[in-house]
Amino acid sequence: MNSEPSIFFSDVNERQGSFLRRTFVFGGLTALGGLALTGRLAQLQVIQAQQYATLASNNQFNFRLVPPPRGRILDRNGVVIAGNRPSFRVLVVRDETKDLDQTLDLLGRLLPDTMDRRRSIIRDVNAAPRFSPVPVKSDLTWEEFARVNLYANELPGVMADMNEARFYPSGGAFAHVIGYVAKPNDRDIKAIRDRGDQVPDILYNPGFRIGRLGVEKSFDPDLRGEAGGTRVEVDARGRVVAEDIGGSRPAVPGEDVVLTLDVDVQNRALEVFGEESGGCVVMDVRNGDILCMVSAPSFDPNLFVGGVPSRLYNALRDYERKPLLDKAIYGSFPPGSTFKMATALAFLDAGIDPAERVFCTGGYRYGSRTFRCWKKTGHGSMNMHEAIKNSCDTYFYHLCNRAGVDRIAKVAEDLGFNQTYEIGIAGQSRGTMPSRAWKADYARRTRNPNPDAGTWYPGETLSVAIGQGAVSATALQLAVMTARLANGRKAIKPRLVRSVGGVQRPSGAAVPDLPFSQEHLDIVRAAMAAVANDVRGTAYRASQLGLGDIQMAGKTGTAQSRDYRVGEFRGPRNAVWSRRDHALFVAFAPHDAPRYAIALIIQHAPTGGSADAAPRAREIIKTVLLKDPDMRARIERPLPPEAVAPDGADEGALGAGPGGEVTGTAAAEAARPAPSPRRAPSATTGPRPYLSEPPQ
Repeated sequence: MNSEPSIFFSDVNERQGSFLRRTFVFGGLTALGGLALTGRLAQLQVIQAQQYATLASNNQFNFRLVPPPRGRILDRNGVVIAGNRPSFRVLVVRDETKDLDQTLDLLGRLLPDTMDRRRSIIRDVNAAPRFSPVPVKSDLTWEEFARVNLYANELPGVMADMNEARFYPSGGAFAHVIGYVAKPNDRDIKAIRDRGDQVPDILYNPGFRIGRLGVEKSFDPDLRGEAGGTRVEVDARGRVVAEDIGGSRPAVPGEDVVLTLDVDVQNRALEVFGEESGGCVVMDVRNGDILCMVSAPSFDPNLFVGGVPSRLYNALRDYERKPLLDKAIYGSFPPGSTFKMATALAFLDAGIDPAERVFCTGGYRYGSRTFRCWKKTGHGSMNMHEAIKNSCDTYFYHLCNRAGVDRIAKVAEDLGFNQTYEIGIAGQSRGTMPSRAWKADYARRTRNPNPDAGTWYPGETLSVAIGQGAVSATALQLAVMTARLANGRKAIKPRLVRSVGGVQRPSGAAVPDLPFSQEHLDIVRAAMAAVANDVRGTAYRASQLGLGDIQMAGKTGTAQSRDYRVGEFRGPRNAVWSRRDHALFVAFAPHDAPRYAIALIIQHAPTGGSADAAPRAREIIKTVLLKDPDMRARIERPLPPEAVAPDGADEGALGAGPGGEVTGTAAAEAARPAPSPRRAPSATTGPRPYLSEPPQ
């Protein structure tokens, strides 16, 4: 059976017309497509040719940031304290490795110690931007560097190069004051964003470092410099194939920071501390320059540059002597008897006669309690000069409430207590200087429900008068006090930074005058001279410099660190380090023409100020004097025969010192100041238990 088609044309002309119509439509569409393609090609190749040539060039070349050399930190004589040194390192580029784990396994065979840091390396590599090299290990030896380069062809994505690393030549001597550098972390990035600032791209560079602590942190913007860049040619996958030297931009090094510190003095100070814990500050009394600011024990900041291992950091953090804490400006301690000069000036300001005598029997009964003197058998009859020389507590107990705690606090603040200083390092401890207003404010802040919590009782003044109770100070504040007493005219301020980028910083001598009369200052300074040079002074044996006719004037102190139970041993008889007293010593030299002041604190010392602190301070101040050309010339000058005093002479009884000023008992007897108006109270912060001062 034949089937017939469902569609057919009965006319040949009709079939031909349908074919022509289809041909015309398809031909028109083809022509339109060709015209559109031709127009687009003309637009790309003629009209937008330059634009796409630029885009192609930009895709061909990348601009990689180069960290700038960090500015140096120098001492007063130009010796490098913090600088840069060449360092070999090995890097990994994640996007150029086929298998990161396998690459790290191969690297571990060449550099076994990288296996210990494997997890942190993987974390850093994964967090880095694409095609950004991440340091795996720095400070390679030449053998390690050569070994990595030898097997470079078998390690895709691994390269070894040389860069600059931060270096601290003096190790731990400047660790606290200088600080160290480290990689920026998430907290640093967040802090910048919280301020509303844009995060610089250089912070994401794995080789970039920022300052941590001390001068490195405070002057980080000056030390950073400006990042440079390397123009490199890359392939379609972003891998570097060549470097365009002409298109690169060199980095601008950071500015140098020159400090007032002296490398030799700083190193000597850390050396004399030995295994003890504490802080020391040495100042030039003429201009406030800090020659030494050391904290012991210390740590090596070089360990922190490449990232300190957790075990080592935990060991430093948990050690009871706190090597990570700067005890010169952050740690505050009761000043003990070194505070008695401030109390004596308050007595004189209140009109108390320096010749007035108090009989010491070994203690002072006030209310229901006996405040004991450090000398249990008593000192006998004492005037002001003798009370400072012998460090008699009873004398200050007896007279302190005639001056009042507010007057003592005001004088102490005039001498430098209860203050922080613009030395270029933030976060200093303010210490505590109690007064009536301070106690009332403290009761309000702590919301003490006791209605009498803010009331100051006269019995509390007794402990304040001998530098105990709530009184606390830093080594820097004690050095400022000593420098002001030694200067005798200006309220000297400390200066740590001499210049930044060649621009000089203001001198510490551009300050107002001290609010004390010369007569009062002479009385106190004469007593300090007797402490160090009178055979009956508390620091006589430890204060003899042996440098010609140069002598010190000073004051010892031993301060309780806590309350003692009845019958409990203290000092060397207590084997537990944390339960011992603190030892302190302040001094200036030469005492007849003051030039340098020192304050030294030993935390939980084996004995006391005269046995532990004073000998160490003597060795440090000797180093300072021997480095001074004027002092050296004076030391080398022979003494005239008439200037040599007989051995054992009591300088406290002399009428005039080597410089012609009235000294010793004669000065104390001669000065009878008139009463002055009572000063206004001051406010401070922080409580502390109080008791009588322990033995010197």
